[in-house]
Amino acid sequence: MAFIRKRRLERELYSKERFSLLLLNLEEYYFEQHTANHIINKGCRDERKFRGSLKICSKSVIFEPDDNIQPIIKIPLRDCISIKAPEDNEANNPFTRDTSGVISVVCNQVFLIKERNIIAPYKTVRGRTEHLFQLDVAGKLGDVVQTLHQLYRASCLDKMGDQAAMITAILQSRLARTSFDKNRFQSISETLHMECKAEMVTPLVTNPGHVCVTDANLYFQPLNGYPKPVVQITLQNVRRIYKRRHGLMPLGLEVFCTENDLCSDIYLKFYNYQDRDELYFLIATYIDLTKPETFRDLSKPIGALNKERLDRLLKRYQEMPEPKFMYGSHYSSPGYVLFYLVRVAPEYMLCLQNGKFDHADRMFNSLAETWKNCLDGATDFKELIPEFYENDSGFLVNSLKLDLGKRQGGKIVEDVELPPWASGPEDFLQKSQEALESQYVSEHLHEWIDIIFGYKQKGSEAVAAHNVFHPLTYEGGVDLNSIMDPNEKVALLTQILEFGQTPKQLFTIPHPRRIIPKLKSLSRTSSHSVSIIESPVSPNEESFEDLTEESIKLAWNNLAKLKSDEQYKIHKEAITGIAVTCNGSSVFTTSQDSTLKMFSKESKTIQRSVSFSNMALSSCLILPGDTTVISSSWDNHIYFYSIAFGRQQDILMGHDDAVSKICWRDGRLYSASWDSTVKVWHCVPGETLSNKKYHFELLAELEHDVSVNTIDLNAANTILASGTKEGTISVWDVTTATVLHQLPCHSGTVFDAAFSPDSRHLLSTGEDSCFKVTDVQTGMLISSVTTDEPQRCFKWDGNTILSGSQSGELLIWDLLGGKVIERIKGHTGAVMSMWMNEQCNSVITGGEDKQIMFWKLQY
Repeated sequence: MAFIRKRRLERELYSKERFSLLLLNLEEYYFEQHTANHIINKGCRDERKFRGSLKICSKSVIFEPDDNIQPIIKIPLRDCISIKAPEDNEANNPFTRDTSGVISVVCNQVFLIKERNIIAPYKTVRGRTEHLFQLDVAGKLGDVVQTLHQLYRASCLDKMGDQAAMITAILQSRLARTSFDKNRFQSISETLHMECKAEMVTPLVTNPGHVCVTDANLYFQPLNGYPKPVVQITLQNVRRIYKRRHGLMPLGLEVFCTENDLCSDIYLKFYNYQDRDELYFLIATYIDLTKPETFRDLSKPIGALNKERLDRLLKRYQEMPEPKFMYGSHYSSPGYVLFYLVRVAPEYMLCLQNGKFDHADRMFNSLAETWKNCLDGATDFKELIPEFYENDSGFLVNSLKLDLGKRQGGKIVEDVELPPWASGPEDFLQKSQEALESQYVSEHLHEWIDIIFGYKQKGSEAVAAHNVFHPLTYEGGVDLNSIMDPNEKVALLTQILEFGQTPKQLFTIPHPRRIIPKLKSLSRTSSHSVSIIESPVSPNEESFEDLTEESIKLAWNNLAKLKSDEQYKIHKEAITGIAVTCNGSSVFTTSQDSTLKMFSKESKTIQRSVSFSNMALSSCLILPGDTTVISSSWDNHIYFYSIAFGRQQDILMGHDDAVSKICWRDGRLYSASWDSTVKVWHCVPGETLSNKKYHFELLAELEHDVSVNTIDLNAANTILASGTKEGTISVWDVTTATVLHQLPCHSGTVFDAAFSPDSRHLLSTGEDSCFKVTDVQTGMLISSVTTDEPQRCFKWDGNTILSGSQSGELLIWDLLGGKVIERIKGHTGAVMSMWMNEQCNSVITGGEDKQIMFWKLQY
């Protein structure tokens, strides 16, 4: 009802338009419209023309007359007998009437809708009829007829699945040929951060188009320009954003500009979860805290944040005799800790202050006052304590009803006053946690670590960073055992205990920056802060995303319960690659027998078998949308196979030797080869229903010394790992095409390599029967596990490994313990390839024994 009420209000904007997406069939798309005349009784004395709009949809042609007395005409394409334009010789005949721009549609059934503008059941008119539509722009005639012919062919296919596949291919082709119109930006100063394809979802209908996010707005531009050219949402107005499942897949995103309305302002369905997650992250980082200047400069100590105060402190420092120090009080002392915790630890405060609380005006009264004093005060340089990022908000509330005194003006000290953006103590802590995990802090926290625990804590770097405290606060600053005067020793010990202590220096070199996904065109200075909770409207319910994460954890915890479900011998040689469609119904495999096969899980039969050459195929993958399979071959080529049309669609002659592995991310193809290179290609699909092919642009070429056997990309698509036939692992920054680390990890061929889900670590396995774990940031080898035999392929979650062995077993490993948890009997030869679904509860393996095996978790 909320949606209906909302749309009823919007309807006033389009009151003259009777057309609605609800006139379409379920899962039908509205592609384009053309101003046209519907010609009745052409060539007769009573010939009439009704002006209106001709709408091309994926399953029908709809004509909406301007005169609302006349009915809307809907012609199902499946009921068409012919769709054509006049013959050239007829059109050029000077003795015939002008027929330029006319389309003839002959059909045996039409529907009449909203006659006299009355909502009523559709009127069905059966029998052969011809409908002539004359386009205002005659030059569009050829394109319109061609589109109608394509859609007509799709409607004539026997199987619904084939119809849907062909229509999807047409839709994706149209989306690929168009992009968001940047002239629709609200301001010319807006910066584009992301653009992708998606569908706007409303009850019973979806509308395809392009999504665009700038630093100020979220836009959706419908492919058909309906109901308006652009839907625009100001990011500052967004209050809630949720990840949703659409069609039982994690592809939905719902955006609200109100706190309580049950109807979202826009619901988007994406074609892959990566686009959905990236857009979610971009929008979420703009909500509650939206400006980078909100954050303190994490590269400076508290005392150096205020330039005026710093200048005063520097002047005093320069005039001070040795030993010099800038700050006369410390950020880590019992008094400062108890300043924050007095409401939950009052007895500790009384003990420290000789039975008294501090003066009421010096208590922890409000966040704003505390921050102002830390920024401006002459002797206040304290940092926050861990409780600000935990879940217990008791230290912010005077739940013990303590008598903490009255402030000047008579105000009683009670609970801590919170910032206006926090609705309560729990909300304040939650937003503090989100700020700590935000993009800005993630990018800069290592700078703060350098000051507190790292190389800027002591010495010349500390001086340069204005980070010098009293000598007694540093470990080793004074040797108490060398002081013979007991009074002096007690005084110094008391001063050390009460004044504060600098933490132990843990690092003497700059701390590495946290590995985080890079945002497209988003600079460090324009990063924003907190993410929004992903729970549904009810705070007591878990979000779908949370449930998905929990189910993945549960799957890995129970991986030892993996059981063989089915197995089929489908090739004549070893199976080298496995790819599965999104719905799991079709499994594509490549083999050393040179064939690509399509296996149906439902019918348990091979539906297609394709051979591109007489050379072995080495790997395969399915492009987003499940329309195209890509296979790499030992004949140096990469082949594109159209699932919808069952034919080779394109070929990329990209290397000088066998192509060993391919990956696809965000419109880019990564190919590894025995010619000692990894190449990065930008692939732009052409019109899949014509003779146009993919266009390939070589973006980068990563040179190696020897043959490359395997590659993998991190989650952010910024770092690539490659493994060679001589055992070397190379880590590349693909944004700059430079090598970060080159590591001699294995003695022999690297069989497989993969990043951990958080991209911090890289796991590799090789001919030397070893698992090696490498720290991606530093390039250090942090773990090595020796196995009984080579492990040919694997999947892992960062801790647990599922590997396929040379002998055909599936092994489950505890990586930290360096031991096998479970051995599962599998193939009769080496496990050559492995696929795992996103929920991690279903596995398919391909073996040297020419079989594929299906595995499921049996909880």
